[in-house]
Amino acid sequence: MSDAALTGMGAAALADALRAREVSTREVVDAHLDRIARHDGVDADGDVWHARPSEELGRDDVHAFLVVTAGSARAHADDIDRRRVAGEDLAPLAGVPLALKDVLTMRGVPTTCGSRMLEGWVPPYDATVTRRLREADVVVLGKTNMDEFAMGSSTENSAFGPTRNPWDLDRVPGGSSGGSAAAVAAGMAPLAIGTDTGGSIRQPAAFTGIVGAKPTYGAVSRHGLVAFASSLDQAGPFARDVTDTALLQMVLQGHDPHDATSDPMPRADLLATLRDGVAGLRIGVVEELESAGCEPGVRTVFLDAIATLERLGATIERVSLPHAPYGLPAYYLVAPAEASSNLARFDGVRYGLRVDAPSAEAMNAASRAAGFGPEVRRRIMIGTHALSSGYVDAYYLQAARVRTLIARDYASAFAHVDVLVSPTTPTVPFRLGERTDDPLAMYRSDVATVPASLAGIPALSVPAGTAEAEDGSGPLPVGLQIMAPLREDARNYRVAFALEQALGLDPDPGAHGGPRALPLARPQGGAG
Repeated sequence: MSDAALTGMGAAALADALRAREVSTREVVDAHLDRIARHDGVDADGDVWHARPSEELGRDDVHAFLVVTAGSARAHADDIDRRRVAGEDLAPLAGVPLALKDVLTMRGVPTTCGSRMLEGWVPPYDATVTRRLREADVVVLGKTNMDEFAMGSSTENSAFGPTRNPWDLDRVPGGSSGGSAAAVAAGMAPLAIGTDTGGSIRQPAAFTGIVGAKPTYGAVSRHGLVAFASSLDQAGPFARDVTDTALLQMVLQGHDPHDATSDPMPRADLLATLRDGVAGLRIGVVEELESAGCEPGVRTVFLDAIATLERLGATIERVSLPHAPYGLPAYYLVAPAEASSNLARFDGVRYGLRVDAPSAEAMNAASRAAGFGPEVRRRIMIGTHALSSGYVDAYYLQAARVRTLIARDYASAFAHVDVLVSPTTPTVPFRLGERTDDPLAMYRSDVATVPASLAGIPALSVPAGTAEAEDGSGPLPVGLQIMAPLREDARNYRVAFALEQALGLDPDPGAHGGPRALPLARPQGGAG
């Protein structure tokens, strides 16, 4: 098979070809490494490739990866091929390449969290997510770019330069998992891992025209995930279609004794009901999220997707989550408060950046000032203030009460409907630099995603179509968000699969985007 065929195929199709020995794992890995070398702005030399400094990146460089572990990926590929030839029974996704967000530890590979504070830090252990990928013989290609410590909605807060959206290289891919989403959309990996605290998987998935899922809180271990907000952070999958996303989540999920918040329930079979369709399902349209600052084009695509689900046999109902409008302000108190506590460990003493100074106090202050970017410092200050004496009742505890009310709203709604839906984001992807000077405008990108995060329920974004930006440019991708009750992740996949099959959207940015899009460059015949 040609490199274009291999990088245009989805994970399930690649896995089938590998099992049939139509192609070797080494050929698959080399094809994806070659695409990274050509389009991502890395110095492709040796066993470990590093991204070039941001000032040396070109306008056509996606900059999805911070480090590419080419040597270890090829070695793993050769080992898989050897065991396959020997007749070993391998896992379903064995040999399929993957991009890993740089907030999850990987033994012997730098983990920076997109921050100068951890530049050069090499963890001595694997995150549970990383270990499960190794055990499933999924080949990790490298670590992806992200907003610093997962704080952002555009991947412009990375200390190592922004990632570009493959649909339009002048636009953002969303954040904070923008590097992982862009890698999948650009054909650099068929699978990727992101993390979602307030929408950081779902929003980039919507912005890059792929599928991204936030599992039920606790379904995927947080051991080895560098914490932003511990009661919200959740790792999850990206892929170009629903089936591949479900297959990857099944690798990741399951109880982990190393994580006190890990759900002890058995792993769910997300494929069992995938093809059951939506006939007879009750789908609730969340009134407060449907119209939350939506651009006209986004709203049109959303309503068309709802009409499609209704034609497929679903019953559509209007549902109110009365406290959902308070989700954004509550989130931006709860999450920064937890961040201010979690990031206190980066003090220049134990690990990370250290700036020498005459006293421990001065060293601590200088190290944090040099290591943290402006958005991280802003959130630390907000969180510290919210937790300070005299303000904790008025801010943090009040936000915690709102969180409880939002969770109750969801529980009440799910007594009447099977799933809830909304636009994933109120806008199409915005231009690089457009919102960097307006934090509130940036935060509003998460208006539809944070309520589900506060409630801990599973939520998924699936491509629903394309719309023009307000300036008339485009078309650009629009995502539909699907939300289900706790531990009912399979419902999200069932509805998403039905919509995906009905719409038949092409995941190739080049099939829709303008002259600044990066096509998958696959041959005639589709992604496989």
